[in-house]
Amino acid sequence: MTSKKVVELFYDVASPYSWLGFEVICRYKNMWNIDLKFRPAFLGAVMKGSGNKSPTMVQKKVLYMDKDLNRLRDYFNVPMQHPADPIGVIFKKGSLSAMRFLTAVQEREGGNTKAEQVSRELFLRIWNEDKDITEPGSLSEAAVKAGLSESEIKELLELYTSPKMKDKLKSATQDALDYGAFGFPLLVCHVNSKAEVFFGSDRFELMAHCIGEKWLGPQPEKAHPKL
Repeated sequence: MTSKKVVELFYDVASPYSWLGFEVICRYKNMWNIDLKFRPAFLGAVMKGSGNKSPTMVQKKVLYMDKDLNRLRDYFNVPMQHPADPIGVIFKKGSLSAMRFLTAVQEREGGNTKAEQVSRELFLRIWNEDKDITEPGSLSEAAVKAGLSESEIKELLELYTSPKMKDKLKSATQDALDYGAFGFPLLVCHVNSKAEVFFGSDRFELMAHCIGEKWLGPQPEKAHPKL
């Protein structure tokens, strides 16, 4: 077997399209010959650093996104429900604390397993349960649901506000900007010493072609039930 191709996923739990991309790449991580690396980063800083503007500034985009996410929810089989105040959730409360917490989870584990579980619970809190992700108690609840122990959570609550975690999140966010990010999700595939960059949750077919894998749709288990 050829060596695994490294695929980096830059994402922020405040981004609904990040959730779609996150779930799809997780479904393929053991089907494709890839080494998936989660790169939690801060969407707010990417928007600012790239000069991008919020889609909420264009009313027609807001109306389209509402319909688009409803269609994608069913197509991707992701249990997404719009929060009562999505603008407040994304742009006023923000996700900085949550992304620092995820950075700490990944730092402590040195891998992806717990980061995947906690990420999913944070996505669910915003985009399914309409719950807070900014307070320590909220982050603890997500970590409990993800299966982390009381001692692990206590350590993470001390770690995620440290200068080291703040700097690590800044570094990941800058890496995304250096790859040309202007939003999330951003998938970076390292092929033949070259970084191939794909933006959005709807580029998997092209990405699969690029890395020499087969795209079976957003729900590959339906295409191959025995997988």
